[in-house]
Amino acid sequence: MKLHNNTIRGVHSALAAIFEEGQYADKVIERTLKSNPKWGARDRSFIAETTYEMVRWWRLINYLSPSNNPYDLFGTYWLMQGHSLPPWEEFQKIQPEKLKGKYDKLEDPALIESIPDWLEELGQKELGDKWEAEIHSLNQEADVVLRVNTLKTTREKLKNILAESNIQTHIIKGYKDALILDERQNVFRHPAFKEGLFEVQDGSSQLVADSLAVEPGMRVIDACAGAGGKSLHLAALMENKGKILSMDVEEWKLQQTKLRARRDGVSIIERKVIEGSKTIKRLKESADRLLLDVPCSGLGVLKRNPDTKWKLSPESIEKVKQTQQEILQSYPSMLKPGGQMVYATCSILPSENQEQVQKFLNSEAGKNFELIEDHKVLSHESGFDGFYIARLLKK
Repeated sequence: MKLHNNTIRGVHSALAAIFEEGQYADKVIERTLKSNPKWGARDRSFIAETTYEMVRWWRLINYLSPSNNPYDLFGTYWLMQGHSLPPWEEFQKIQPEKLKGKYDKLEDPALIESIPDWLEELGQKELGDKWEAEIHSLNQEADVVLRVNTLKTTREKLKNILAESNIQTHIIKGYKDALILDERQNVFRHPAFKEGLFEVQDGSSQLVADSLAVEPGMRVIDACAGAGGKSLHLAALMENKGKILSMDVEEWKLQQTKLRARRDGVSIIERKVIEGSKTIKRLKESADRLLLDVPCSGLGVLKRNPDTKWKLSPESIEKVKQTQQEILQSYPSMLKPGGQMVYATCSILPSENQEQVQKFLNSEAGKNFELIEDHKVLSHESGFDGFYIARLLKK
């Protein structure tokens, strides 16, 4: 592939915003592409993919590179990908054989997998002999997974519609509404997306709404709804009959839910901002089903958010665990006796998952609950994101 100076500079400016200004990678890439409308589809794809992959391997690239000069960093990454460098003056400092020799001598697993030392220690402590395979899997590029909107179409029909546009997909057992793209591409411009025939949602994430065992006509609360992906899935499973209350502490996130629901043909979602404990108290014992897709470290979704590992710290994980337990101590009061609740995270750490559920069950707030089942989804076993899903019954 031919390299161009202007696209390499585009990658460099995106990396500077991510690492020097602490901005989120997805937002930086979106803004970078928007501010350069003259770039063609190939250039845009190159900048997005290169930026994400350089973020993913940032520690290793910096270790192997002869300097922190942007061209040395990019050239080192380019060689790591198995490409050869053009004879540009900017790449003169890089000696491919020296770089390869340095890499071959590496023994430190944190450097090899390009993660912070504290994360290597934490992963070993919490996952033991499964950690090595898990972090290796989380360092691979994520598949693009679609969730078919069954309110508007079927999986087979959508598969055929996309095939007509040369977008080939395949089905995987155990994920009844999922289609996986054979090759990564931008599907958001496709008419089928604009018509609300599908959402982009990872396979593991699709298991969450499924596990809540909803039925048409129920009253369901999605208490940490964010931008509403799981609320929309619940609405489809309920055949757009009943009521879903999508709640969040951030009003701007719920605005996304409104736009997405309109596109997907969903009319049963009502949005509500959580303004404090009074909001929760007013909804006491009002829900047949309760979804707590709680804030978490996000360590299960490093495939698609590689910058997370550079923004996290042991302190921030401890803080998010406090938030998780606060939610568990308060929000389940909204569930009717005999109702069911799902506690879910996109984390792979037992301390955010089964240990939090056990702590809740042992507390006064959890004394009337029992665990029906839980599902620990690891990326190296599923091929998708790492998730935890626990289903509980309120007696």
